[in-house]
Amino acid sequence: MSSETPSQKPRVAVVFGGRSSEHAISVVTAGAVLAAIDREKYDVLPIGITTDGRWVLTADAPERMAITDRKLPDVAELSESAEGAVVLPVDPTSREVVYSEPGAVPKALGEVDVVFPVLHGPYGEDGTLQGLLELSGVPYVGSGVLASAVGQDKDYMKRVFSSFGLPVGPYEVVRPREWEQDPAAAREKIVDFAGEHGWPLFVKPARAGSSMGITKVDDVSGLDAAVEEARRHDPKIIVESLLTGREIECGVLEFADGPRASVPAEIPPVSDHSFYDFEAKYIDSAAGLVPAPLTGEQTARVQELAVAAFEAASCEGLVRADFFLQDNGEFVINEINTLPGFTPISMYPRMWQETGVSYPELVDRLIQAALRRSTGLR
Repeated sequence: MSSETPSQKPRVAVVFGGRSSEHAISVVTAGAVLAAIDREKYDVLPIGITTDGRWVLTADAPERMAITDRKLPDVAELSESAEGAVVLPVDPTSREVVYSEPGAVPKALGEVDVVFPVLHGPYGEDGTLQGLLELSGVPYVGSGVLASAVGQDKDYMKRVFSSFGLPVGPYEVVRPREWEQDPAAAREKIVDFAGEHGWPLFVKPARAGSSMGITKVDDVSGLDAAVEEARRHDPKIIVESLLTGREIECGVLEFADGPRASVPAEIPPVSDHSFYDFEAKYIDSAAGLVPAPLTGEQTARVQELAVAAFEAASCEGLVRADFFLQDNGEFVINEINTLPGFTPISMYPRMWQETGVSYPELVDRLIQAALRRSTGLR
């Protein structure tokens, strides 16, 4: 520790915000995490990333990071300076964080022992931040570069799951060049997929989360608009067939002896929304059922599949795995989230709360697991 940080408590940098369309949800998550970290046990350094990618010091003020009157929070509103920037040196021999402002001498903020990233989506959850931290030699909460990238890209995620024998639903991928160079052929590709699997379809960004950019398409007339909406978030899109059944989620947490699954939850149908979209998830606070009303056999099966998905993608720390329980009684895995939401209504902490791990204990376990892990090959 530097002379400015005499405490021997581990110093946790909570990094949040970011350049993705999930910026505001990351801020909300950060507020919940900051409120839960035991300040008797850890020193905390809140670092926000603005929507244009600037790293800034922010107020340690969880109450300012919530959704208030349907207004989403923003890092720029929390920044302590409109021009100052935080720099994490890419030097594994030093974990010194530096703060600089134009015309001023850079100020050392002390060393960071572990980073708790609560960035969702590209430029944070997808392996990019994890790669920076690996180069810097700073331990961090959650999965490494490969698992983070796989967990962000629904195309390759499904390919990995299929290769491990996990059940996935039908899907088609339209890559950027296909739509940009020959949209008619790309459209025909999707229509052929619908001919095989039926309408409606879900058109999604391949590398986004929080239900951003997803459109339910009932026929070909709505297809182009749905593709353009998905492409606002990611030039690569994925098209999925409608899977009828119950939406079941399950949390996975890494313990000293390996990953364990939480009790599962169920996302009930949302009456005012055609599916569990962003508004239903974060603004209208759709309530999940925790635990899910499943049989003992169904609970054991979804927990088994959740841990298998965690292992298949080489995940670390935590994962939320999302499934459909089809009418025939079989589970199909929809996706995993390597940095699931930690908002006050998020399903991941709620599932672990019901399993016997409180929110503060959950945060503590994740930090301790990160401190035990080295960076680099492991």
